[in-house]
Amino acid sequence: MRIIYKFLLDYFRELGGMESLAKPTAAFICIVAIIFIAWFAHFLTRKIILRFVSRIAKRTKTDWDDILVKNKVFSGLAHLIPALILFYTADFSYPVLHQDLSELSTNAVELLSKDYYFALTAILLKVARLYFTLIIVFVANSILNAASEIYNTTSYAHHRPIKGYVQLIKILVFFMSGIMIIALLLGKDPTVLLAGLGALAAVLILVFKDTLLGFVASIQLSANDMVKIGDWIEMKSHRADGTVTDITLNTVKVQNWDKTISTIPTYALVAESFNNWKGMEESGGRRIKRAVSIDMGSIKFCDSAMLNRFEKFDLIRDYVLQKEKELKEHNRSKNLSDEDYISGRHQTNIGIFRKYLEVFLSQHPMINSDMTFLVRQLNPSEKGVPIEIYVFSKDQEWANYEAIQSDIFDHIFAVVPEFELKVFQQPSGADILKLKIGV
Repeated sequence: MRIIYKFLLDYFRELGGMESLAKPTAAFICIVAIIFIAWFAHFLTRKIILRFVSRIAKRTKTDWDDILVKNKVFSGLAHLIPALILFYTADFSYPVLHQDLSELSTNAVELLSKDYYFALTAILLKVARLYFTLIIVFVANSILNAASEIYNTTSYAHHRPIKGYVQLIKILVFFMSGIMIIALLLGKDPTVLLAGLGALAAVLILVFKDTLLGFVASIQLSANDMVKIGDWIEMKSHRADGTVTDITLNTVKVQNWDKTISTIPTYALVAESFNNWKGMEESGGRRIKRAVSIDMGSIKFCDSAMLNRFEKFDLIRDYVLQKEKELKEHNRSKNLSDEDYISGRHQTNIGIFRKYLEVFLSQHPMINSDMTFLVRQLNPSEKGVPIEIYVFSKDQEWANYEAIQSDIFDHIFAVVPEFELKVFQQPSGADILKLKIGV
């Protein structure tokens, strides 16, 4: 390119009236030629090499090479060709010297300046270095994106997401490249700029506080397996109750069940408490914990007629007969009559009802009998005697779980009167009208 520049310079000087414009015209034409050659080289690289690489990637059985092509890693590398052309042709307007320019005499420098642009070489070299820096940033960003996508195809990605770490590395790459660009533009040593940043450390910590906290929190979340993409978490302080859709360096996105999106700072998951329903999903059951309140005024001993009627129910026939036999033997051993409800032991309608619920639930096809299984009586209160169902359904899907729970309690509410019990509820307006108060 230096030869072409010299040829153009001599050519324009030989033309009439072009003496003063010969040097800038020759330099301009060379710059345009360099840009065109660089563009054409990049065009050929993309058309030939990238097409060749893409075909190879499609034929291979692995996915990582396709991911590299998809994330434009090779497209970024293709820019190296025009960058190298620009770098190695930048000195076309600088003379070939065997000693430093400062060692030349003033007359020699003035004589050379008539033919050459000393400053233009420095400008073009600076542009080439900036171009190299931008290529490095682009390629590094593409490689990090590709590495993250390749990692997400492995079995570890679901339990150990690395998106936060990738973002941190990107921040470091952009930060260092920014220092390099500033150093190139100012013509300073990058190490000097880095040393000067020590005085701004406190400001940087303040500016990147959330990023630093998020980075530490990401390590803790990943190391302790506290949360991962796909987990159902509940965090009332941030109005989040749904599935984790994304975990980044600064935020965790949760799609709530009402389809809204809650954004939680990553460090908040470490600093505050939250519920992760992953254990429930992996346990094989979902808890049903609900009680029905029985009116204490309807609780009584079972007489013979009531027992005879209960013996007709298949689910509790064996229990009623066996329990009645056991209690009669006990009462006879104490010389007590069957009518002595005060001194002897007798069955109650609420006790048989509780046993009925146990048998009914144990035979229910959607109840997991291998997990905690309780039908218990809670402390009585002004709202009656609660009989609590504490079992686990086999189906954990929300809609199915609610349907199972509703079917069970539909049956319970309907069967309560069969045991001559009443469900307790607060008096309504209809109850007051039945009493005809004030009429």
